Amino acid sequence: MESTSLDDVLYRYASFRNLVDPITHDLIISLARYIHCPKPEGDALGATEKLCRQLTYHLSPHSQWRRHRGLVKRKPQACLKAVLAGSPPDNTVDLSGIPLTSRDLERVTSYLQRCGEQVDSVELGFTGLTDDMVVQLLPVLSALPRLTTLALNGNRLTRALLRDLTDTLKDPSKFPNVTWIDLGNNVDIFSLPQPFLLSLRKRSPKQGHLPTILELV
Repeated sequence: MESTSLDDVLYRYASFRNLVDPITHDLIISLARYIHCPKPEGDALGATEKLCRQLTYHLSPHSQWRRHRGLVKRKPQACLKAVLAGSPPDNTVDLSGIPLTSRDLERVTSYLQRCGEQVDSVELGFTGLTDDMVVQLLPVLSALPRLTTLALNGNRLTRALLRDLTDTLKDPSKFPNVTWIDLGNNVDIFSLPQPFLLSLRKRSPKQGHLPTILELV
């Protein structure tokens, strides 16, 4: 990334998109813009600091796990029952922060099969998922016709799962409308394989803006 020209950073090195996941790519490009483009001193320092914090958050596995422990305490198993009781609000199934067991997955699977036609987003961040648990959920998740985003961040997932996800994405009938799968803050997933990224891009060729990382304050 060494360069004296912003054009070099943004265009000549644009091919590194295939070497890192889209969130990392977007944050690095944004950081390059702030470094190379003159800004008012206060604004530039604040924006640069925020981008650096986001990069640290995204590239450091479990960096936010301790913050989420309080969230888990505030979301007991009663919350799981409440989420799975009615129609998904805003077409989102948000189970983030609720620790899930194998038995819970059976309830989640039944719910998604029942309400799947309405679901646009599934949030499973910081739920204690392992590779085997996600593989168990894959058939129902990949069959959701309207699903666009799937959050699996902050769990116990490893690079071994990427093979299953990549193989699933090769089938155009599975995850037909998904645009992004968030795998940040897992055990050893620091980048995503090119076939995985290419499969996602085929599903959303017109997507110009990549998702950003929401900071906890």
